[in-house]
Amino acid sequence: MKPAPAPGPGPGAQARAGARPAGEGAPAAARPGGEPARAARLEAALGDPFEAGNPHGYLALLRADEDRAVPEATEALLARDGLGGEFVPQDAGGDLTDLERLARVLRPVFRRDLALGYGFGITSLFAASSVWTAGDHAQRTTLARVLLEGGRVSIVHREVAHANAILRNELTATRAPGGGFLLNGRKDAVINADRTQVFVTYARTSAHDGPASHSVLLLGPLPPAAGTVRPGARVATPGMRGARFCGLDISGALLPDSAVVGTVGEGVSLALRSFQVSHCLIPGTVLAAVDSVLRQAVRAAAEHRPQHRPARRWRRTLSGVFADLLACDAMAVTGLRALSLLPQQAYLLAAAVKYTMPDLLREDLEELATVLGARGYDRGPLNGSFQKLARDLPVAGLGHSGTAVCQAVLVPQLPALARTTWFRSPEPPAELFLPGAPLPPFDARRLTHSGTDDLLTATLVAAAGRLEGHRSHGPLHAALAELAQIFVGELRLLRTRCAALSPADPTAFDPQACALVDRYALVLAAAACLGVWEGRAGTDSFLQDPAWAVLALGRIARRLGAAVPEVPAEAEQAVLAQVLERCRTGRSLDLYATPVAG
Repeated sequence: MKPAPAPGPGPGAQARAGARPAGEGAPAAARPGGEPARAARLEAALGDPFEAGNPHGYLALLRADEDRAVPEATEALLARDGLGGEFVPQDAGGDLTDLERLARVLRPVFRRDLALGYGFGITSLFAASSVWTAGDHAQRTTLARVLLEGGRVSIVHREVAHANAILRNELTATRAPGGGFLLNGRKDAVINADRTQVFVTYARTSAHDGPASHSVLLLGPLPPAAGTVRPGARVATPGMRGARFCGLDISGALLPDSAVVGTVGEGVSLALRSFQVSHCLIPGTVLAAVDSVLRQAVRAAAEHRPQHRPARRWRRTLSGVFADLLACDAMAVTGLRALSLLPQQAYLLAAAVKYTMPDLLREDLEELATVLGARGYDRGPLNGSFQKLARDLPVAGLGHSGTAVCQAVLVPQLPALARTTWFRSPEPPAELFLPGAPLPPFDARRLTHSGTDDLLTATLVAAAGRLEGHRSHGPLHAALAELAQIFVGELRLLRTRCAALSPADPTAFDPQACALVDRYALVLAAAACLGVWEGRAGTDSFLQDPAWAVLALGRIARRLGAAVPEVPAEAEQAVLAQVLERCRTGRSLDLYATPVAG
């Protein structure tokens, strides 16, 4: 455990105390069009990632990855900008207003290197989220000070089924004879364990399994009154090799009663509440890295071609992957916005976002590998980040463990959803599907982990009904109406099959239920696309064109094994033209189309 930062203004505090560039006032300040000012500033400061001499470009980051080294120059740049303040709520003195904005601020970092985004600080937010959710004033003040002064906070997970190195083993906290708790145990891999100021530990406080088996305790920034805290040797992970994962050994660390976050036995509940943040934020930032690979594939496919147009055999792949990125962004952004707009109803949606998107993005990487060909093995700045991302993605999503956690949230709710919610619940507010629109401040204290609220299926059913009246508007509207009805039919089938599931023992995982969750999550992805498409009507933007939604829903429907009608050729042509134009003019390949360097 590193010493707490010295009193006084650290890098983050200096950034807030007068280092804002002209034009950025309040923390949520945005440029015209809604782009957060800090996102634009970071994109400019990080520079052209393809430039070989850029210390923050792909080549420098790839070399650091090969050496398993932290990219110190880039971390220093982010610290000077005060990025740590983005992980502290505004009411605690930081810049965190809403999670959609935070995802946009972080995308310039993740577009270049997942390990940098994780290692510099997003995991500090995940660790601190339990304190923002249930911490008292003193705990919130302590963590805010650490982060605002450039420090780090690390999470020490409890052990779960399907555990990997990050989730294997756990700590125990027992009552000390003179009061407080004695913390003991070891972990195989904790990110930043050798350079953090505070550990947020999920420790077993009961010998019995169940919802009250664990508690959250803060270790740091001051050393424990007794005992030892020893970071272990650096762990050589297969992906995110530049991030510092180390073992951790804690022996007899004496913590006061005030170290408990919330109440004793509330650890599992706090995990279910606070992890909604990571469930939406991880996909919402990681897709920026796939944006970079798609951009490289476009460049490779158009190289030495007339008018820089890709060869015909690659056009369907490029347009299809771009449609997938828009669909993934629609789902991620809808989840992020729900955490501000409807925090007491976002529990299932957040799990579905994290459950669905890693597989979609992995499939997209596999498709792009066919376009890159031998270039995919390049280790230079033009294409070298492809192999790195293929290694990093499983670590970023906690691999199968992350999927199992979300599955455990969704499976027990299927019978109740089928019997009480689907085709009965009202539509959510339209603001849920308006990327970049103003949001109320995010307040983690309002997050819950109960209920059977489904925010998206009502939108699917209603949008499909509205589209029926638009079939005469042209072949794209007719195709979109047909696809929407396919998903409504799938939801009806899910209702029948899920209502027949036994709700008696939610811990007994029926393989059939797991397969139904797969299908349900894809239905939600389609609903998010329809909601965002309807929300952009009349905006004179590419997203109001049904072409992307037709292509996205067609690809999702094929993943369900549905009989998909032939997609009109003009849909693929319009989406391909858009991805080529954005690559030519330097615009992000997501819902926002914001300027990017390189």
